[in-house]
Amino acid sequence: MKRRFGRIGPWTLRSLAVGKLYQAAKEEKTVQGRALRLLRSWLSPQQRVEFDRKGYFDVVGGDTGKRYRIRRGTSGNVNEIDEYGRRGMGWCFVPIGGLVEGDVMLAQKIALETDEARALSVANPFPGPIRWRRPGSRQSEARIARGAGHLS
Repeated sequence: MKRRFGRIGPWTLRSLAVGKLYQAAKEEKTVQGRALRLLRSWLSPQQRVEFDRKGYFDVVGGDTGKRYRIRRGTSGNVNEIDEYGRRGMGWCFVPIGGLVEGDVMLAQKIALETDEARALSVANPFPGPIRWRRPGSRQSEARIARGAGHLS
């Protein structure tokens, strides 16, 4: 049986709204909530929309102009992005201390934008996502036509 809001009194709706507001305020007071609020305040409007919708945002390196994607997480969450928007080489670097997710991501953003070379000099590189092919499957015709399928 489905409940209809027409049958719920105005006081019940108010109490539901107050409960949701109380829960949001409670979450906002946690360390994680404050860190994410600080991170969002440092993001551009485009980065904020990307982060809220997809859980990541892109930054441009201050030295080389390369694009990097910072995903939610505290380690192994930074990847280079190629001109087609695909993830490439990964970089693992975190600030010293037991920081929460939002603070780590903010530190990574600032480091890449202001001193990319130094940030990457202390980072541990790792290969980007692996694109698996099913055994026996053939490469697409477009790749073969471009010459990507030949070993020479």
